[in-house]
Amino acid sequence: MSGAVEGPIRVLIVDDDPLVRSALRRMLAETEDIDMVGEADDGDAVPAAVSRDAPDVVLMDLRMRRIDGVAATRALRAAPDAPEVLVLTTFEAPEDIRAALGAGAAGYLVKDSPPEAIEAALREVHAGHPALAPSVARRLIELVSAQPEQATDERSDRATQRLGCLTAQEKAVASAVAQGHSNARIANELHLGVSTVKTHISRAMAKLNLENRTQLALLMYELAHPR
Repeated sequence: MSGAVEGPIRVLIVDDDPLVRSALRRMLAETEDIDMVGEADDGDAVPAAVSRDAPDVVLMDLRMRRIDGVAATRALRAAPDAPEVLVLTTFEAPEDIRAALGAGAAGYLVKDSPPEAIEAALREVHAGHPALAPSVARRLIELVSAQPEQATDERSDRATQRLGCLTAQEKAVASAVAQGHSNARIANELHLGVSTVKTHISRAMAKLNLENRTQLALLMYELAHPR
């Protein structure tokens, strides 16, 4: 990207509840660095809305009448130059979380999150960082630790095999991503340039066929935390 100053983060809201869309619209209207550029009332309206409004981030509901948020996210993230997706839902069952992140969502929040947490998550996702509600992060940890020992060993073996395609430096960067470190901190700790860190992350995700840093962090976490 050029050195030009970036404008506000462009956000598309996808939710089948008009009251929720209205509340989010009012909330984002009070921020200086985030603009709501459009909205959609169901998952099947996402492709046209993204084409029309060119958002940087899609704030995605999970349960909708025609096309759910997981399917909409998967289809959206399969397209070239897709915007990031931040799930905002009332549901936080482990299977919902895993499905959404597996589909390519970069973050997952619950709807009782305070406005400042939603705004901060939009900024994090736009910057390429994972954004998980604390309760969601706890459920993911519980999900991994609650697996039977044999299933955990098999999953760890698969993760180890997949990571065999990475260079030592790519593995080190990926491990730092799993710890939630920013690109600047990773660069400082590994004595690399920030652009080199970004390159290693991009190459690692491409080799592992992953959509975003959140999926990379989950894979590294499963390897580092066997039962």
